[in-house]
Amino acid sequence: MHGEYKVPGGKLVVVDLEVDNGRIADFHLAGDFFLEPDDALADIDAAVTGLPVETDAAGIAAAVRGALPDGAQLLGFTPESVGTAVRRALVTAPGWRDFEWEVVHEKAVSPAMNLALDEVLTTRVGDGRRKPTLRIWEWNESAVVIGSFQSYRNEVDPEGAARHGFDVVRRISGGGAMLMAAGSIVTYSLYVPAALVAGLTFADSYAFLDDWALQALRSLGVDAVYQPLNDIASPAGKIGGAAQKRLANGGVLHHATLSYDMDGQVMTEVLRIGREKLSDKGTVSAAKRVDPLRSQTGLPREAIIERFMQTFSTLYGAEPGYITEEEYAEAEALVEEKFSTDAWLHRVP
Repeated sequence: MHGEYKVPGGKLVVVDLEVDNGRIADFHLAGDFFLEPDDALADIDAAVTGLPVETDAAGIAAAVRGALPDGAQLLGFTPESVGTAVRRALVTAPGWRDFEWEVVHEKAVSPAMNLALDEVLTTRVGDGRRKPTLRIWEWNESAVVIGSFQSYRNEVDPEGAARHGFDVVRRISGGGAMLMAAGSIVTYSLYVPAALVAGLTFADSYAFLDDWALQALRSLGVDAVYQPLNDIASPAGKIGGAAQKRLANGGVLHHATLSYDMDGQVMTEVLRIGREKLSDKGTVSAAKRVDPLRSQTGLPREAIIERFMQTFSTLYGAEPGYITEEEYAEAEALVEEKFSTDAWLHRVP
């Protein structure tokens, strides 16, 4: 069995193993990481060999950590990444290039329509009716997008939203509210089969699915890092955040919103962001929490989007794609039935 795991911001971890009487056998670790001393590699191989196949990633990591000699240095990988690679081998998880990918960047639609497209396209990928897809959002009006489980009245100031021209919509994924001013945000959605994230913990899948975006940002000179659970940041501040929804049919929605430009004062007048929420972020001002890509790159929003699509296509062999008329029609119906209704918007008062 063969498993691979690219450590977000780090190196590739590769494992090969056999299974004998319910235990891991003939285990070998490889990769482009750095490890000192050299013979610690044999210690890791010995630690994993003989473990029950049911051992979870944390248990494998503990075995690896316990076998390392004093002073061992692991650069570009961790014991946890070894555990993840082993689990992916045991469930025969495919890699990115085992799929045919499409990249979609089409006309601007309403915020509600973007959310409906997320549900439609995720469902179709789960059903096998669409190739795994990266879609870049475009929208024709500003909006506050609140998470599936957030309280409307606790997160949004309706008067402030109306005053600044922000519609309020609710998405199907969890997470926090996002202020999406027209032309001031870079938002993308990934529609992937559950097999791609098999063997990963839910938390690890966030960084795994956004690693290509970090590579794109770094190619633009942004020192981007992933901060668990779901933030993309740099030394200058938070850039954006991600959210996920997993459907029963095996489709996985992973989307992220990155700030290109922003008005911090507008944010505080539209979103009910209290000092308690900000205190655990090490800042006292909502305006200082998010650092836009415009200030970090000096590039037009279109140039950043182009680099994102180029990076994804180069890494994973993606081809340009499009949304079909049938998919648009299905999404339009879903807007009417769900995303534009008060029942959905206020399902958590």
